[in-house]
Amino acid sequence: MRAIRRKEKEIDVIECKKIIKKCKYITLAMSKNNVPYLVTITHGYDSDQNFIYFHCANEGKKLDYIRENNNVWGQALLDHGYQQGKCNHYYESVHFKGEVEILQDFPEKKLALEALIDSLEEDPKIVKKQQLTQQSIENVTIGKIKITKLSGKRSIG
Repeated sequence: MRAIRRKEKEIDVIECKKIIKKCKYITLAMSKNNVPYLVTITHGYDSDQNFIYFHCANEGKKLDYIRENNNVWGQALLDHGYQQGKCNHYYESVHFKGEVEILQDFPEKKLALEALIDSLEEDPKIVKKQQLTQQSIENVTIGKIKITKLSGKRSIG
């Protein structure tokens, strides 16, 4: 990964992890047979393990691409808006490289779904109780992105 040119905007790994956790969604770039594919996903993040979890249907384009090539590039972006009269845009962004693994292990799938619910719900306990059934966990496909490279930038006034 190329070094960040504007060193004054660079942020450390700890701040990068906070941004990934705070973002409501991330965008993933994938490639299959030299054809790119871009998808935006909701996610759960385990900052200790540096894993991003996402759920998807049991078949579809995203899985077709991942099964062909499990390497992804991703972006988490906090958009703080264009600054009128300053010709500037404020943001915090994280770029990462990772490898996707489709989870098969029931306890790990449950942990991943809990991370997803925790990141999205204001009251996750209720949703976990209603949604995390044996059947729902068995029937969902969960991807785990193992982050291998991480960098970030910030432009805030």
